[in-house]
Amino acid sequence: MALLGTNLKRRDFLKSTALTTAAVATAGLAGCAPQDEGLSRTGSNAEGMTAHVVESDLAVLDASAKWVTAACWHNCGGRCLNKALVKDGVVVRQKTDDNHEDSADYPQQRACVRGRAQRRQIYGEDRIKYPMKRKSWSPDNPNKELRGKDEWERISWEEALDYVAAELSKAKEQYGNSSIFAEGTEIGRLLNVFGGYTSRWGTGSLGTWSLTPHLIGFDDGDTGTAVNDRMDMRNCETIILSGVNPAWSSAGNPAYNYLQAKNAGAKFIAIDPYYNDSYALLDAEWIPCYPSQDVAIWLGVAYTLITEDSESNPMIDWDFLDRCTIGFDADHMPEGEDPKGNFKDYVLGTYDGVPKTPEWASERCGVSPENLRRIAQEIVPSKKVAILTAWAAGRTHAADNLPQMIMTIGSMTGHIGKSGHMCGISCHNKASNHGPAMVKAGKDGLPAIDPGVTDCINDTELWTAILEGSYNFTGTAPNKNKTGGPGEIRPIDIHVIYHAGRALLQTRDAMAKGIEAHRKVDFAVAHAQFLTTSAKYCDIILPLDTYWERPGGFLTGNREMVIVYSKIIDPQFECHSDQWIACELAKRLSIDPAEVYPFDEQQQFFNQLAGAEVLDADGKTYKPLVTITEEDIAAWGVEGEPQTGEIGLSELLDLGCYQVERKPGDNYGYIAYEDFVKDPEANPREESPSGKFEIFSRNLSDTITNMGYSAVPPIPEYIEPVEGLEETYADFAAKTKGEYPYQVFNPHYLRRSHTVLDNNPWLREAWPNPVYLNAADAAEKGIAEGDSVLLTSQHGKTLRKASLTQRLMPGVIALPHGSWLDMDEETGVDRGGADNMLCGPVGMGAGISGWNSVIANMEKWTGDELVDDADKDLRVIC
Repeated sequence: MALLGTNLKRRDFLKSTALTTAAVATAGLAGCAPQDEGLSRTGSNAEGMTAHVVESDLAVLDASAKWVTAACWHNCGGRCLNKALVKDGVVVRQKTDDNHEDSADYPQQRACVRGRAQRRQIYGEDRIKYPMKRKSWSPDNPNKELRGKDEWERISWEEALDYVAAELSKAKEQYGNSSIFAEGTEIGRLLNVFGGYTSRWGTGSLGTWSLTPHLIGFDDGDTGTAVNDRMDMRNCETIILSGVNPAWSSAGNPAYNYLQAKNAGAKFIAIDPYYNDSYALLDAEWIPCYPSQDVAIWLGVAYTLITEDSESNPMIDWDFLDRCTIGFDADHMPEGEDPKGNFKDYVLGTYDGVPKTPEWASERCGVSPENLRRIAQEIVPSKKVAILTAWAAGRTHAADNLPQMIMTIGSMTGHIGKSGHMCGISCHNKASNHGPAMVKAGKDGLPAIDPGVTDCINDTELWTAILEGSYNFTGTAPNKNKTGGPGEIRPIDIHVIYHAGRALLQTRDAMAKGIEAHRKVDFAVAHAQFLTTSAKYCDIILPLDTYWERPGGFLTGNREMVIVYSKIIDPQFECHSDQWIACELAKRLSIDPAEVYPFDEQQQFFNQLAGAEVLDADGKTYKPLVTITEEDIAAWGVEGEPQTGEIGLSELLDLGCYQVERKPGDNYGYIAYEDFVKDPEANPREESPSGKFEIFSRNLSDTITNMGYSAVPPIPEYIEPVEGLEETYADFAAKTKGEYPYQVFNPHYLRRSHTVLDNNPWLREAWPNPVYLNAADAAEKGIAEGDSVLLTSQHGKTLRKASLTQRLMPGVIALPHGSWLDMDEETGVDRGGADNMLCGPVGMGAGISGWNSVIANMEKWTGDELVDDADKDLRVIC
């Protein structure tokens, strides 16, 4: 179905609606997403398709239209307030937070363009509307090789559910429950009642920050590796940023919070391969570097701190090191360890003969020796300094010691546990504002279901395990449990792939092998709203509803607020929720649905509301958030008890957001590790065997090394990364470049949140998703602005159009994360710019996915012209 039931291209349609949009803007109703639909009404034609009719936009002023809080569920970390204007059961407008006046201390929770474009997503003509089956698939003849190539045909829900249940039963009977690989909370509950399934684990966005901090005492409880809150950030004199770009990734208030620190006088320095838009906003000084080489950077800084420290020029906080750490020097090594293994002597090269001088570091990280020495001068103890990094640098191979390295630098300079001093992670929903949640949702009340199968495969070997039949078992989700078990090679025989959560084929390592794996198994099924990469390579697609079509729930974007979203519209076409699908499958598997879901989604939502809490004005104790009456319980048709809270149920649902008002000097301020730094003996680090920050950590080394991927030393040493800078050379010492002379990393991009929204036409037109090239590198290859570029790695090939820039480190390519695969089966080249086509199945350390350093070559494409994403046909299959 074409846009608005016509064959008009979007750009032509925009011309035809220009006058209508202008009229609405004059009326003060524009200013959200692009206004190309006007007022949309839904009606059914003979095919049951949705037709949209453009009317006068002034009709939205009708009193029957109502603003309702809509979920903005995409995982960018922002999770902002998103409201939909609903008229006659159809969303006709969107807006964001206007619950109170905006200010720096009490900011509105304003949505970004991605959230404001969701209306175009919900009503997208490429929604999966009905259950679909591959035309060439049948239970007796699956034609596996046609997955990803085949056409689709509509089937009924009865047929689809019967097929899925039969394939699950067949796999269980013939091969056992471990032959079923699945991802998704809801389907996981069903499959555990069914006897279990093989699951997966990985380091995901966090990379090395997912496990290492927990093993060395650098984890501040619920907040993870923490820094101070946004109010205290205004007390900093210098803020060092590394891999931080909330303007693109965690939209909403984080960049605004950094701007308040700048307005208060802070100087910003960015150490990064790319001078991104957040750095430009903050007028940060840029120190370019290579990806994956952060440990080398900080070793060069550490050498300077050690060798230039003196009584007249104090560069090290020796008191902090003595009280709060172990392993810095020979006098502070853990009992029973060789004193020669300390960090200071490693940096000085006392025993290995390799001093980690700024010159040594510069060769490996690309930062000049002068800048490394200057960084050391910028972070001396006498200054109020924040050293803030994101997870990005940890998404590289051989970086398991990186969190330990950052902690060590913060400890050497005393920038931990004091006002105006902080060191650690600042990204996602904790970007620029750490601390315990001031308001939080309750639990849904669902009982846990024990897994029936222990098989759990690391992401880096997921597809090879399916292809080759074995994998390294280290326990179930070891990074979540903060411990890794000894590696154990296990056989595995996967026959079913079930996608009901995450975009695994698109977002996990080694996409090319993932396609092979999907063409090997007996059956593949997906719950999907669109023909995503995972869905495309399946046999059956079950049409999934969106959060806008469900009873409601909670979202959290930062510590000061929660968003309570409500149902916006009825489910579109024949779409259903994951829970409905799980319950319907249960019936066909001879399972009582009540064993999977003892109560419905409405009761689950109510339980979250009843259990929600808000921090009292004392900043220490929690109290109920929501007042609930007998009348509320009756109106909802749920079980519960009346209670008194801070806000009435109907008022909360109307506002859609509860935000605690902040003021300078209030009781909600947060200084990470403050109690520990004041008195380490009375407040030991619970995660650390020594109770201190462990610059030398046998716990770290043994735990990760025993997992069986690769050895990790007890101190933060430099380890040459797999597919890092050195591997871009045929001869590193002679500086002779090799077959893959560039490093590729994957910044998050404005057009989407990970992969979600990549098919949204509004966003595709706004952001074309190029590959960013250093202008000098491009000139050497004869590549001009807008040329199509072929990127080739050891693992795959992908195409993008070039955007040339001086804001990128020479030798580095920035390929935005999450663009949907568009495979040309004849050439084996992806025309969609899918970043993980360039990644391989490389497992190291704690099972780290190393997406932010892949080695590749680039060349000007001489094949058929690459079509702009905005001009591509949407994947409409029903």
